[in-house]
Amino acid sequence: MKSRVTLIAILFFGLVHAAQTQQIRKGDIDMEAFMEELFSQGEMDVDYEDLFESLLQVLLNPIHLNKANEEALQSLYILSPMQVNEILKHRAKFGDFLSIYELQAVPEMDLPTIYKLIPFVTLEDGENKSTTPLLTRILEEKDGYLIARHRRFWEERRGFTPPDTLSGGRISSRYLGDPNDLYVRFRIQHARDFSLGFTLDKDAGEQFIWDPRTKRYGFNFFSYHFTLYNQGKWKAITLGDYQMQFGQGLVFGAGFSVGKGAETITTVRRSSIGLRPFTSAMEFGFFRGVSATYETGRFSTTLMLSDAPRDGNVQLAQDTLSQEEAFISTLLLSGLHRTPTEISYKNQIRERNLGANIHYKSRDRNLQWGINSLFTQFSQPLIRQQRIYNTHEFAGRENHLHSLYFTYNFQNYFFFGESAISQSGGTANILGMMASLNSHINLAVLWRDYEKNFHSFSGNAFAEGSRPINEKGLYLGLQVRPTSKWTWSGYYDRFSFPWMRYRVYRPSSGREWLQRLHFRPNKTINAFVQYRDESKDRNLSASEQVSNTYLLSTGRRRNYVINLDYAISRRWSIKSRVQGSSFGFNGVKTRGYTLLQDINMDLGNWRWSTRFALFDTDDYDNRQFVYEKNVLWAFGFPQYYGQGIRFYFLTQYRVNPKLILYARWARTTYTDRDEIGSGLQQVQGNKLSETTLQVKYQFNR
Repeated sequence: MKSRVTLIAILFFGLVHAAQTQQIRKGDIDMEAFMEELFSQGEMDVDYEDLFESLLQVLLNPIHLNKANEEALQSLYILSPMQVNEILKHRAKFGDFLSIYELQAVPEMDLPTIYKLIPFVTLEDGENKSTTPLLTRILEEKDGYLIARHRRFWEERRGFTPPDTLSGGRISSRYLGDPNDLYVRFRIQHARDFSLGFTLDKDAGEQFIWDPRTKRYGFNFFSYHFTLYNQGKWKAITLGDYQMQFGQGLVFGAGFSVGKGAETITTVRRSSIGLRPFTSAMEFGFFRGVSATYETGRFSTTLMLSDAPRDGNVQLAQDTLSQEEAFISTLLLSGLHRTPTEISYKNQIRERNLGANIHYKSRDRNLQWGINSLFTQFSQPLIRQQRIYNTHEFAGRENHLHSLYFTYNFQNYFFFGESAISQSGGTANILGMMASLNSHINLAVLWRDYEKNFHSFSGNAFAEGSRPINEKGLYLGLQVRPTSKWTWSGYYDRFSFPWMRYRVYRPSSGREWLQRLHFRPNKTINAFVQYRDESKDRNLSASEQVSNTYLLSTGRRRNYVINLDYAISRRWSIKSRVQGSSFGFNGVKTRGYTLLQDINMDLGNWRWSTRFALFDTDDYDNRQFVYEKNVLWAFGFPQYYGQGIRFYFLTQYRVNPKLILYARWARTTYTDRDEIGSGLQQVQGNKLSETTLQVKYQFNR
């Protein structure tokens, strides 16, 4: 034991010295670097706010390193199958980890991986082992905070101008509220013991008003939760808003799930993380009610009941007896309630869910399997406007679906899969494998088949589209590390859509591949080059059609990135990037690019970050997505479109252990237009300026 403690002390000082060289602090995470590795390229149909919020949940509830199984370790998307196995083997051979820095003694673990892992793991036992009353633990908890945020665009949008008089004396629509975006988050939690909090949100243009008739109560959106963990055999009990993830996401698909990205191996598999509180400001994608997980022996059972409001367009139709009957024509996901029309959609629908999960773990935990069931009922039947492409979409008032899933760990191989069937008879299937072929090569294979009439409202499985429906595909991912300094990663994904889709009025297909070469010669330089190529069919425009109105053509998009991060000193670092794209469709090729330079400074209590970017894109298909730093727990993934200059300045000041202040100013100046946006979002002029102010107060510090 004494020699082991001595070794840990040596490893600790070595890691601390290396961390100081790179200006890495335990408990912090380089969010920009982490997001860059997970996402190969920004996309419009990816819900980054939910992904960001899910990442927050993992950070606030770190995994206990001495209790985590392979499922929990794999859910972080950081460790390869071999690294997961080596951690478990080290723990079995030498006993519990005495320090997180002991990870350096684990074979196949390197310093960059340990740096990424540290914020997500802990050795502190958060389970309630004392007789201290719950109320006392809540009041004395140090991991509690209140965040208040103000955000505003300063150029006047058309929606905030005086209304116009239209023909017939009608008055044009305008936003009813002010241009301020307000956000409040309160949370007190202790990992594996309890969590409680609420989130309040008012978007720009929404009124701050108390009006029960329109279901508005001050802030436009209010989310809340109270969760208890490890109460005897009750592993989790939650009231309020929550999400669930079991299996590969065909039925319950909440949680931090990424899909295709620059991390080509670990992100293809979903982990059964179970219940988790919902704390986002998004006004959809959550359950509201009660849920609990009870564990006995090797089985755990989760039951859930939910009755959540949803936005939608509810209309009246006449039946054969000339009686009016209400139906849902559209489910809305924007969460915006700025105009009388948008307000009329607010909470017009009730979505009721009753579900269950049974999960089994073998004695050695190498085999896990489970069963999911979910019954969904809407307050009115959903009847979409008839279009050819949505012929097989869900219609009606009730839906139920069921699935069977498994994971199996054999040495350095992870096998996983799930099969589901919905009320319509449509099925969905996923089967995959992740493997460490040796210490230098990792492989991932995933096959999926989602029928055109498979219906899942809470699913979030691996897919080319935004939902697991009407898709078949085969994904191959490979990662090679010939030396500690070089890493090559890539994937190839072939997919097809057996039925029509929006803007694709015939069955179609496509393929996508990506390659990234990563070079890290020392602790101060981090560089990579990346290339992505995607081909996908879509309709020709009406003017391009000859006789057949359903002719398709293949659009090919190419993206490339050259990136360099350099730590000049413990306080200064820079980031330089060249990013570009091209898009070819029906014989026409367009291009776009962006050049950016970041400068970051860390002086302890003060932190500064700034970016200057130039962009030039021929059209919307070449818009450039680049992750931007923002205030704590706010995300920025804007699209650079057109021609112009983008600049932002971000600062953070720690007043004392309790109080932290944040401020951000950003401006985009366009050189190719005199007005920005359209409709009520239109701005006269070529500049768009945004400020964000935030205060974080931490309790009991």
